[in-house]
Amino acid sequence: MKIALIGYGKMGKIIERIALERGHEIVCKIDIDNQNDFDSEAFASADVAIEFTAPSVAIANYRKAWKAGVAVVSGTTGWNAQMPEIKAEIEKNNYTLFWASNFSLGVNIFFELNKLLAKIMNNFPAYDAKMTETHHIHKLDAPSGTAVTLAEGILENIERKSEWILGESNVENQLSIEAIREGEVAGIHTIKYQSEADFIEITHHAYNREGFALGAVLAAEFTCGKKGFLGMNDMLKF
Repeated sequence: MKIALIGYGKMGKIIERIALERGHEIVCKIDIDNQNDFDSEAFASADVAIEFTAPSVAIANYRKAWKAGVAVVSGTTGWNAQMPEIKAEIEKNNYTLFWASNFSLGVNIFFELNKLLAKIMNNFPAYDAKMTETHHIHKLDAPSGTAVTLAEGILENIERKSEWILGESNVENQLSIEAIREGEVAGIHTIKYQSEADFIEITHHAYNREGFALGAVLAAEFTCGKKGFLGMNDMLKF
């Protein structure tokens, strides 16, 4: 499979290594200093482009790739408000975007565990839910896309919670998310249910970026030849 990389930072370099190890070819690498390569023959020859950049440029990157006839796999978060617009654009034009807030297999198992626990805790109002997420100092969005996905899983299943909020909150219907940025932490997400008697806590701790990168390459393999808006549930069959 021919892969183009959009964003050639730490994640891009790990994705490149894993893709090559799995027998794929990297035909184009686009970063901030060679944006004209979106119009190159090399980029247009790609079966899939894997995009890890910043929320401010992600959608423009998708559109440039679609213009070249290239499907996109993206892990860039922080642009959720425009999701309905992008999904409509994909459906109208028969584009392809595989998007995930987190490509780690472990995190996606954690997503399902989070929803199951929330369904159980819906019946026990004495327990209040809170979330903490910790990432490296270079991360641009807060809360993380993974934290937002976890929050959505809680809000869908706990009737007494109707919205999430960044920072502390004592309002009953709000789910508080604390975002910590320190060092080079790959990602830690903790959901805590606390009552006056005890607390229940679940945590996912990523040791490095390897799991995210492998998941992105697996998503590219899955996406090749497909159309529409795709995600981890499509690939993992949860």
